[in-house]
Amino acid sequence: MGDPPGEAGGAGASRGTLKRGTAAGMLIGEYRHTVDDKGRLFVPARLREELGEPLIVTRGLDQCLFVFPMPEWRNLEAKLRALPLAQSSARAFVRFLLSGATECTPDRQGRVLLPQPLREYAGITREAVLIGVGNRVEIWSGERWARYVEEAAQSYSQIAEQIVDLGI
Repeated sequence: MGDPPGEAGGAGASRGTLKRGTAAGMLIGEYRHTVDDKGRLFVPARLREELGEPLIVTRGLDQCLFVFPMPEWRNLEAKLRALPLAQSSARAFVRFLLSGATECTPDRQGRVLLPQPLREYAGITREAVLIGVGNRVEIWSGERWARYVEEAAQSYSQIAEQIVDLGI
């Protein structure tokens, strides 16, 4: 039997997977897949298992999309509700995150429908990159992710030095 669609070597795969999987409840890895003409994106089984159903997709930072498992979303939602209503930056952040949020359930083929406004925000037309970043998945356009990785690689050591003070 062959690989499932979209997995390495499967019918929906756009390129080989660089890294994959979850580690003890942590979302990790990088996956490349193609968004179909209807705006559906295959979510690899390893990520789907950890994300559960339903999942929440919303606008993220750095012009990507954030995908949260429901328990993580509930935690974030509670923190957002606790932000001071009188502070304009808090209101702006809550509006940004919540107004773009949509609940998604993968279909039988493991695809989620990414609404057009979210695809436009993230610049996703065909190639998408899904990356596991601990408690969430980020979805990037292939071009933006390549640009981000190139820029981040140039300053990786400098960033590492700056975050030492955070206890990492």
